[in-house]
Amino acid sequence: MPDWLKTAIVGFIAGVVSILIFHQGSLWVAQEMGLLKPTLYNMKPVPPWGVPTIVSQCFWGGLWGIAAAFVVERLPGQLKGWLGWTLFGAIVVTLANWFIVAPIKGAPIGYGFRAPGVYVVLAVYAVWGFGMWLVARGLRRAFNWP
Repeated sequence: MPDWLKTAIVGFIAGVVSILIFHQGSLWVAQEMGLLKPTLYNMKPVPPWGVPTIVSQCFWGGLWGIAAAFVVERLPGQLKGWLGWTLFGAIVVTLANWFIVAPIKGAPIGYGFRAPGVYVVLAVYAVWGFGMWLVARGLRRAFNWP
């Protein structure tokens, strides 16, 4: 199997698993702290195909995981590891959600940039990025892949 395919597989699985554990887990923590009122593991259908929200989140998390796996590998020094994955989640994915996804959904840019949501979202995506690094690292070691 070519290395690029291994990287894509690892990235997708890391993104999906990290959504299910780290993303939803950090939203739960925010909920317990009284910062947000998310619906965890949300089964509400998402247009246009009516798949459950959590399935949509896992799919997009997997695609972001593929992107992170290819991008972070090419960063210099310390950014190749956990720091790069964490910053990718916190910065790249958050900015894409604020400036691309929100307007597509008909919401204001940055979903209105209301606190504490602005800070919590950054933290949730940072934790999700760190989780992707953990999962990707474990998969690469388990399968002895580069």
